[in-house]
Amino acid sequence: MTPRKTRAQERIEELDITPATLIAELDEVKAERDEALSKADEYVSALQRERAEFTNFKRRTAEERERELGLAGEDLIRKVLQLADDFDRAIDNRPEALMDDAWAEGIAAIDRKLRVLLESEGVQQLEATPGTPFDPRRHEAVVSVPGTGRAEGEIVDEIRRGYTLRNRVIRPALVAVATAGDDEPAGPIN
Repeated sequence: MTPRKTRAQERIEELDITPATLIAELDEVKAERDEALSKADEYVSALQRERAEFTNFKRRTAEERERELGLAGEDLIRKVLQLADDFDRAIDNRPEALMDDAWAEGIAAIDRKLRVLLESEGVQQLEATPGTPFDPRRHEAVVSVPGTGRAEGEIVDEIRRGYTLRNRVIRPALVAVATAGDDEPAGPIN
């Protein structure tokens, strides 16, 4: 009678441990590993691209939102500037009899508060005093004035204030500009 083999002994006999078989299995495992590493690299690259695209999307969305809010705010500020112009005209044209009147001083105080509010929102007045050189990016010439004794192209008078919002011109100053020659008629500049 032949001794009975245990299950472990039977499995040992089934195993092929020849060097050629082991090398083939090792090569197969290495190929699977290389394929898995290659796929992992592809997934990491794809994830990095997606992450970069998402970051760019978030940045663009934030910029668009800020620009949209800025445009809405800019429209409101333009309307408030028209109100500020009305205050300027009222204060500049107040009668002599009301110069020391408390009511007129109250109107001037409201104007000052309005100016502080505009400045807190980033609105700055443009420089357009007489003698300042005309700058077409910041000024709009509406009248040419000959015979002023000023150099050609200098501002003679500011007709309406101009403003910037966060260093961008939102309304150019309307100005009168000096021209050369005494015999030229004053008129609009084209």
